[in-house]
Amino acid sequence: MDRVNDRLLEWGAIYGTKIIGALVILIVGYLLTKFLTAAVRRITTRAQVDAALVKFLATVTKVMLLVFVILAAMNSLGVQTTSFIALIGAAGLAVGLALQGSLANFAAGVMLILFRPFKGGDYVETAGVAGTVEEIHIFHTVLRTPDNKKVTVPNSAVTGGNIINYSAHDTRRIDMVFTVGYRDDLRLAKRTLEEILAADPRVLKDPPPTVAVGQLAESAVNIVVRPWVRTEHYWPVLFDVHERVKERFDEQGVTIPYPQRDIHVHQTRVS
Repeated sequence: MDRVNDRLLEWGAIYGTKIIGALVILIVGYLLTKFLTAAVRRITTRAQVDAALVKFLATVTKVMLLVFVILAAMNSLGVQTTSFIALIGAAGLAVGLALQGSLANFAAGVMLILFRPFKGGDYVETAGVAGTVEEIHIFHTVLRTPDNKKVTVPNSAVTGGNIINYSAHDTRRIDMVFTVGYRDDLRLAKRTLEEILAADPRVLKDPPPTVAVGQLAESAVNIVVRPWVRTEHYWPVLFDVHERVKERFDEQGVTIPYPQRDIHVHQTRVS
C-alpha cells in the first residue's frame, strides 16, 4: 500500500504541474478567445461590414484560436502535437482543393463587401446580367431583372468582369437618335425637338441638352438628342420623349422615313 501511495505521489509530482498548466492554458485561452472574437465582431460592425461577413469572420477567428489553445494545452501535457499539426494542414489542403470554386466566390464576396462597387438597390450590369441588386452574400449576389426574374450570380463572376453601375451617380444622359427625311425642314425638326425637351421639367438645364445632326444616312438625316436627367427619371423621360416626338412631328408635317432604295430599270431593244 505504501508503494502505491509513493507511486501516486510520484505521478502527481510529475504530471500534476503539467495538468494544472494545461487547465490554466485552456481557461485563459478560452477567455482570450471570447474576448478576441467579440473584438473582431465589434470592429467589423463599426466598419459597417456586411452582417454575413461579420458572423463568418467571428466564427473563423473563434475556431482558429480554440484549435491553437487546445494544441498548446496538449503540448503542455507533453503530447507531441507535430502529427496533429501535420494532419490539420493536410486536411486544410484537401478541403481547399475540393472547394476552390467556393473559396474563389468567398474571396470575391469579401472584396465586394469591402470595396462596395455597388450596394443594395443599385441597377447594375455584370456577368452578362442587368438588374437591381437585392442581396450581396458571401458566395453570390442576387439581382432582380426588369421583368422580375431572380438571378443568382457567383461573386467570382461578378469581380472577374466589368461592373456597370447605372445608379452610381445622381444624373444620367439619355442618348436618342431621331430621323427626318432629306426633303423635310431640318431647322423645324431641330426646333421641335428642343421645344419638347424644354417643356419637360425633368430634363436638366445644366448641363444643357444636345440636339445636333449626327449623320447623313442613306435614307434620312439622323438627329442626335442627348438630354441629362436624374437617374430615377431615365426611363420615364426616354419613353415620353419618343411619344411626344412622334406626335409633334405628325403635327408639323415632319416625316420619319423608313429605309428605301430607288431602283431604275433600263430597257434595251434586241434587234
